Amino acid sequence: MAHKKGVLSVVVSGAAPASDVGSLIGQAVERGWTVQVIATPSALAFFDAAEIEAATGSAVRSTHRSPGEPRSRVPDAIIVAPATFNLLNQWALGIADSYALAVLAEQTGMAIPTVVLPAVSAPLASRPQFARSVKALRAEGVSVLLGPGGTGPVGADDDGFPWQLALDEAFSMTGFGG
Repeated sequence: MAHKKGVLSVVVSGAAPASDVGSLIGQAVERGWTVQVIATPSALAFFDAAEIEAATGSAVRSTHRSPGEPRSRVPDAIIVAPATFNLLNQWALGIADSYALAVLAEQTGMAIPTVVLPAVSAPLASRPQFARSVKALRAEGVSVLLGPGGTGPVGADDDGFPWQLALDEAFSMTGFGG
């Protein structure tokens, strides 16, 4: 069966699973997605941007574009993974003090299908702010995939970060990348 092509934005924040974001990119490309990557400034330390750019064919964006520079394509879906405690709370509050948060704020308002795989420790996930942020994002149509006890992503185990769950959810929301 032929895959329908769609544009997928991957927003990466600075957490340990970011070092393996190439796995998500590879799986997305295999499923037929055209991928563009947006990284928080702290995420850039976790992966090789040149390697990701080679895999996607486009620059990893972490800052606002310069005047005259073309805008990124509006995606058919967004995967935010790994999503840190800080990123989730700022996003839910509408804080847009980085390029990644500005994109998320704007594109959430555009109702673009968005899937989140948090990478949040149990102590941080137990904070009331986290529960409020997850509830607020879900109220805006964002799919936040949480594991048992409301921490980390659903399906996270010793086999690594469950990137495929985000791709499966993006497919169920869009019909792209099946």
